Amino acid sequence: MTDLRILKLQASRQLKQDLAKANLYFQKNFPLPTLNYALRGAKAGVAYLQQNEIRLNPTLLQENGTAFIQQVVPHELAHLLVYQLFGRVKPHGKEWKMVMEQVLHVPAEIYHRFDTSNATKHYAYQCGCQTHQLSAKRHHAIVHQKRSYICKKCQKPLHLITNL
Repeated sequence: MTDLRILKLQASRQLKQDLAKANLYFQKNFPLPTLNYALRGAKAGVAYLQQNEIRLNPTLLQENGTAFIQQVVPHELAHLLVYQLFGRVKPHGKEWKMVMEQVLHVPAEIYHRFDTSNATKHYAYQCGCQTHQLSAKRHHAIVHQKRSYICKKCQKPLHLITNL
């Protein structure tokens, strides 16, 4: 496993190289986006359009290294570029696909195929018939009394299994 600091430097280098391609292609000077490594869960990256920020998942970055950098960084940058060029359009529409393929020369894949088992935390919940693994998001919704869930099979409410 490569040192996370090195991977962050490589991600920054990829971002600058891809931005240079876009600047040349569009004959424009796009502002350099901020890279943030605070993303958790199964998502590899998210583009915050109005903040010109890309958030990357450090666990998936560290586990997937170069493949992550070559796929996720241009994918999220393309979202930012499309927003700056065309405003609000479909997230993975024709404009985004064009930027990915013609400008950044990266396949326009919408979803990543990285193993997320180490990046996502699950909580065990019990109903009347089985144990369910709930995501951290659903678990927190239950804990903060925003949601409750029932089993589709037995129609009983789910309760957190606590370690005694």
